[in-house]
Amino acid sequence: MSSYPARAVVDLGAIRSNVRALADHAPTAAVMAVVKADGYGHGLLPTARAAVDGGATWLGAAQADEALALRAGGLDVRVLTWLYSTGVPMEALLLADVDLSVAAPWALDRVVAAARATGRTARVHLKVDTGLGRNGLTPADLPDVLDGALRAQAEGALRVTGVWSHLAFADEPDHPTVRRQAEVFADAVRVVEAAGATLEVRHLANSAATLTNPAIHHDLVRPGLAVYGLSPVPALGGPGAYGLTPAMTLEAELATVKRVPAGHGVSYAHAYVTPAETVLGVVPIGYADGVPRHASGSLPDHPGGPVQVGGRRSAVAGRVCMDQFVLDLGPDARDVAGDRVELFGTGAAGGPTAEDWARAAGTISYEIVTRVGARVPREYVGEAPSDAAAAGAATDHEGGLAGAVATGGSAA
Repeated sequence: MSSYPARAVVDLGAIRSNVRALADHAPTAAVMAVVKADGYGHGLLPTARAAVDGGATWLGAAQADEALALRAGGLDVRVLTWLYSTGVPMEALLLADVDLSVAAPWALDRVVAAARATGRTARVHLKVDTGLGRNGLTPADLPDVLDGALRAQAEGALRVTGVWSHLAFADEPDHPTVRRQAEVFADAVRVVEAAGATLEVRHLANSAATLTNPAIHHDLVRPGLAVYGLSPVPALGGPGAYGLTPAMTLEAELATVKRVPAGHGVSYAHAYVTPAETVLGVVPIGYADGVPRHASGSLPDHPGGPVQVGGRRSAVAGRVCMDQFVLDLGPDARDVAGDRVELFGTGAAGGPTAEDWARAAGTISYEIVTRVGARVPREYVGEAPSDAAAAGAATDHEGGLAGAVATGGSAA
């Protein structure tokens, strides 16, 4: 058991339930659970196993190392990886039976070379830039790359198994770019199929589109944030509106509790000064642990990130520091060192949520959960028997890449 004064408690049962809910939202499509960024900060292998137990038949990992870690951890569903540069270990990915996105001509060349070197037939998803302006082949570049891919397919080096893209405004379902991107995507699929490719999957929908836009579910949906129980469309509805439950609760323990007089400065630059005699509490985690410095608090115009202590709401007072932040617990506080502080969780009993922190910091809930630092232990609850068995056989990657795999305990 870790002695660290904070922990991120991850409910694997919630992840299983969330995947089932997402499948219900997209009954005509398979589900790819996106587990990039260490399972959105929740732990790569534990969350991937829970997602598969919940019905996901695909896993998505942006980085090649994450995809290889999934295979090393025993995950035997289809795995897609899509974001890599020229140093990617392409041969290792083919030997691990990982599906590969091709988003540029050079990437196709690397895939074909790796296939020839390993004797493995690569499974390729052509990534089309339908309007986001990030990774992907432009519609103008698609025909030439497709021609090269089909020539490589004829020699047995690869199979074009998918076409995919990503939306720019999925969290605004009525935005005109959504329809336009869907049309460009449909055109790209027609080009690929007309050239002779037999596609297994066409995929465009992320979390937001999975929940709000059934017209573009196609064969496969790719929820990420929603797998972890957070709403990708908070302006339209919170997690409960879509049958989701936040999976992570970030909690810490009070380290120092003391009474101070009115007019006492708090933390760096005294951005907060106590308006009256009060009790201050120090929470021993800070921006090195992922607590956003932008959620610092000052009076009267900017309350800081919200917490719950002893069933009461409080907020960050003063600037968030590298390893700690301060709470103004109020003049009547009876809290003591060691008492639990909940930074965010499910929102039950009036507790704060990751979305509350996102608003306090001027960001999005994606950033709040993914930035929780590697030194904060992850503790897992709600394990299924298959989770526990796999955890006993798995080896984690240093630095949190594969997440912490623990049974009734904690790991970094």
